Amino acid sequence: MSGHGSSEKEINTSLNCQESYACGGSEEAAFECDECRSLQCVRCEQELHSQEGLQNHERVAIGPWHVPYCDNCRGGKERPVNGRRHRSVVRCQSCKVNLCQQCRKSTHNGGNKKKHPLTAYPPPPKPAELNSTPPPKPKTKLLEKVCSFLLVDANEEMQVKDDGAFVKKLNCKPDKLIKVVSVFGNTGEGKSHTLNHTFFIGREVFKTSPTQESCTVGVWAAFDPIHKVVVIDTEGLLGNSSNQGQRTRLLLKVLAISDLIIYRTHADRLHDDLFKFLCDASDAYLKHFTKELKATTARCGLDVPLSTLGPAVIIFHETVHTKLLGSDNSSESVDRLLLERFRKLGRFPEAFSSIQYRGTRTCSPPTDFGGLQRTLEQLLDNNATRSPRSPVVIFKALQALSERFNGEISDELIAHNCFFPDEYFTCSCLCLSCGSGCKNSMNHLGEGVCHEAKHRCRYSPQYDNRIYTCKACYEGGKEVVVVPKTSASSDSPWLGLARYAWSGYVIECPNCGVIYRSRQYWYGNQDPVDTVVRTEIQHIWPGADGFLKDNSNAAQRLLDGVNFMAQSVSELSVKPAKAVTSWLTDQIAPTYWKPNSLILTCLKCQEVFQDNDTKHHCRACGEGFCDTCSSKATPVPEKGWGLAPVRVCDTCYEQRATHTELLHAEVEDEEGGTLARKVGEAVSNTLGAVVTAIDIPLGLVKDAARPTYWVPDQDILSCHNCQCSFTAKLSKHHCRACGQGVCDECSLERRPVPSRGWDHPVRVCANCNQKPGDL
Repeated sequence: MSGHGSSEKEINTSLNCQESYACGGSEEAAFECDECRSLQCVRCEQELHSQEGLQNHERVAIGPWHVPYCDNCRGGKERPVNGRRHRSVVRCQSCKVNLCQQCRKSTHNGGNKKKHPLTAYPPPPKPAELNSTPPPKPKTKLLEKVCSFLLVDANEEMQVKDDGAFVKKLNCKPDKLIKVVSVFGNTGEGKSHTLNHTFFIGREVFKTSPTQESCTVGVWAAFDPIHKVVVIDTEGLLGNSSNQGQRTRLLLKVLAISDLIIYRTHADRLHDDLFKFLCDASDAYLKHFTKELKATTARCGLDVPLSTLGPAVIIFHETVHTKLLGSDNSSESVDRLLLERFRKLGRFPEAFSSIQYRGTRTCSPPTDFGGLQRTLEQLLDNNATRSPRSPVVIFKALQALSERFNGEISDELIAHNCFFPDEYFTCSCLCLSCGSGCKNSMNHLGEGVCHEAKHRCRYSPQYDNRIYTCKACYEGGKEVVVVPKTSASSDSPWLGLARYAWSGYVIECPNCGVIYRSRQYWYGNQDPVDTVVRTEIQHIWPGADGFLKDNSNAAQRLLDGVNFMAQSVSELSVKPAKAVTSWLTDQIAPTYWKPNSLILTCLKCQEVFQDNDTKHHCRACGEGFCDTCSSKATPVPEKGWGLAPVRVCDTCYEQRATHTELLHAEVEDEEGGTLARKVGEAVSNTLGAVVTAIDIPLGLVKDAARPTYWVPDQDILSCHNCQCSFTAKLSKHHCRACGQGVCDECSLERRPVPSRGWDHPVRVCANCNQKPGDL
């Protein structure tokens, strides 16, 4: 062909789009339009033929070895030879036409067209070659089933339960190595539209809307099988939201798992908010997420390490009326201009592996995304900084960050001059004494890390947040915390109470022994702070035990001892007391009553009487019944009980209701057993009232003797461990370590609690018993 004078280029083995309407000529051709006389990619074919007058054009899908017909033979100025249409052999790059061999000779063999650059089409393949190499699937087929799904909602809650469901929704293999691309930007900037045209040839995978309301709430994801990336669409900044702090924090979680992010802006000029956002995101990433990503790798046992270096950033800037960045000064690079903008702010986003600028000026729609696509493909092919990983690793990383950083964010704690303030990621607890916030990350208590503040605390008499340390040990290089208590650890319980009554409370150091007694001398006893201890001010965090130093439990010890003896006597004497009571009852019972020793079951329901069950006699028949079967009351005058209602069984009650003449029988003489029984019941009722009257001040004494860290009895409704409600049969007990109310089953263990002044084994709950070390 060179003999004809035209300058031919290399063979055009890959058919690119010849329209350049939507793609800029960078995409592969998928259709041939006979009336448009060009090869078209999918995007150009869709956008061109959606216009009026072009919808009825005849279009044919083409394969990789397709050669178009000659444009002159199709009906141009030159008529086809012999009335036949021939396949093209070259394409003129200047005239933008396809030419067969005859038309090429007739139109480009002389004159100015002789120098036009020509591109040759490949010869048609042999049938054997076509059969051996199956044609690849077109992109439209691969993207037909792609759809997006909600990954995280606006409240930072994961909407995919596990990694298996995540892989299923992506519709990819679990061992496939992929990367993550996400988009950021202000609301209404066209982020979803950009992703649809960049990755999915214009299909509305991510929902777009022309309304004022945001169409993307939360985080949505979809899988691009062509580029092998998980594409993530996020909610825009500066939107109308009631929980703006949580949504902003959610953006940084997405940024942390991304390999590449696109910051989409439609402003005519780059605003400072864009650079502040990148700088704030970089600082928060390095401060809060780098350590957490390393911990996630170790905790989850991931075989692919999560990079501590942040993703690459592409600033995609679309303008209409203004020039692109760097177009005015071609001698200065765009990267240097970006650095200059960061320098003016006095900051630089060190966390990101790279920051690139890609701009496009759209004088008339549609937007050209070709440059963005090429830049994305170059960065995705680069695995030097961030390598692809499986979907399971991506899901576990996002899940770990969601569990770590969550919860509501108070508007009062938000610094409005920063996109990602520390309050979004640090513990929200405040010191009750000084109001200082905890500087550790969220949910740190689950890892055994205690609260810690940046500043020292101040003393508050309300919380008494002082702790005592032994002065002698401190001067020797040790810091030993000591507490005032009732008795020394070497004293027995009763000897300790006696010494407490005589010499007052003590302060005992594990190394130095007893270093202070409050009433050691008759007069002139000094304060321990001035002599043997030094004080430190500690923070008071919500839910903490506090620093109450009044661990004097002498009164409670005395009550515990009395209750123990009383309980022992009661348990040992309960059966003899029962026997004596039964015998005395039989001695004063009427002659027609059945003796207690012979009453083993209730006559009506046949329920066997236990040791604690009460037997009742029917005043009419004298048989023994349980309380349920003898709950009725009616006069029994014929037995000497007068006209007042007395206890009878259900059977006698029904008989007396039928035979009313029994109610009007002559009253018998009260002498003998009936009178003796009445006197016995009166004495029993009087003693019961006295016992009840004694119980009331006993409860007041227990409240007065209760240590200050114990929860009051009236506030304890259920067991702190098993949550069982307390009843008359389920007794309340206090754990000597934490002071919570527990049942007997949850407080079976006995351990010393030196920190509370209990040097001998005392009752502790199951939770405190599991704590290692001294309580």
